[in-house]
Amino acid sequence: MAMRNETREAKLEALEERIVRSAEELVSGEDWRRAMEFAARFRSRSFNNTLLIWTQHLEAYEQGRVPTPVPTWVAGYQDWKKLGRWAEAGGGYEIRSPVRVRFASATPKDPASWRRLAKGQSPRPGEVVQRRVVNVVPAHVWDVSRTHGAPLPELPTPKLLEGEAPDGLWEGLAAQVESLGYEVLRMPDCDAMRGANGMTDPETRQVLVRTDMDPAAQVKTLAHELGHVRMHGPNQQEARQHRGIGEVEAESVALMIAAAHGMDTSDYTIPYVAGWAAKVDGKDPVQVIRDTGEKVRRIAKEVLDQLDTMQLGNGQPLSLRIDAPEQTATAQAAGPASQVEPLPDRESRTMQTVAGRGL
Repeated sequence: MAMRNETREAKLEALEERIVRSAEELVSGEDWRRAMEFAARFRSRSFNNTLLIWTQHLEAYEQGRVPTPVPTWVAGYQDWKKLGRWAEAGGGYEIRSPVRVRFASATPKDPASWRRLAKGQSPRPGEVVQRRVVNVVPAHVWDVSRTHGAPLPELPTPKLLEGEAPDGLWEGLAAQVESLGYEVLRMPDCDAMRGANGMTDPETRQVLVRTDMDPAAQVKTLAHELGHVRMHGPNQQEARQHRGIGEVEAESVALMIAAAHGMDTSDYTIPYVAGWAAKVDGKDPVQVIRDTGEKVRRIAKEVLDQLDTMQLGNGQPLSLRIDAPEQTATAQAAGPASQVEPLPDRESRTMQTVAGRGL
């Protein structure tokens, strides 16, 4: 057992080193834009695991082991098996997987009342059950190109003309802005906004967007302002102190929303990554990049999940057939789904870190 634990820790340390190297390579705005586009296609996974999949797949492509530089659908061995496909031995990508177990409590507001349920153990009458992350272990996922078996259904893909906005995207974003207590105002030009395309005023609770732009630019601007509303309120002191990072976060959320809808993101501008990441005093720039990527991914996913629009897939073939969140093999063995409180995000939320390691 001790040898197994040492091997697991060594693998996790190697994965951490790979994540750090990947984050260090995001030195330009163009690199960051490509990373955000990739994260949009695999938005159900943590930003750290997105970096791991991205770099390992690119290595496989450069070695001629996969046909495309960007993966399409990625899933674990058991999930591919459920879809009637078999993963090739040695063709998987190593990621960090959360181990979730069930806890039960009759008085959930009392932190000391929660008890861990054994495998197959049922809760007592009246108890609330939650799954919690208790550990992180190495796991493998496979791109569809490294599997074989039953054909998979095709996912509809949005097709947009230049300058066109996806159907319902403006309305969906505006509804989310308004649900947060802001009024959306469409301005005839930029004169009322000091030359900007859009503006968020937390004092008047208004979001302004100029309308003398094509529809795609308008929804991009509205998504950017929604990012500000979601992330940069009066209580978000760090973002207010470092306005440059706040702009990166808002623009990155808009970029991910656009990418998930098949929109052209080539005109999205992100400042020099090494520059804005170094502006946070007392923090390692690499950690700032990782934290920013995860924050952006989480917010963009929450926005996208609330939209009733045609979007690109999230990288998981399982989502085509099953609505419940993808679970790890450990979590699947924990008990019937009816006893488990579902987590809306596959890899983060209950606990962001375990023993000092982020997922």
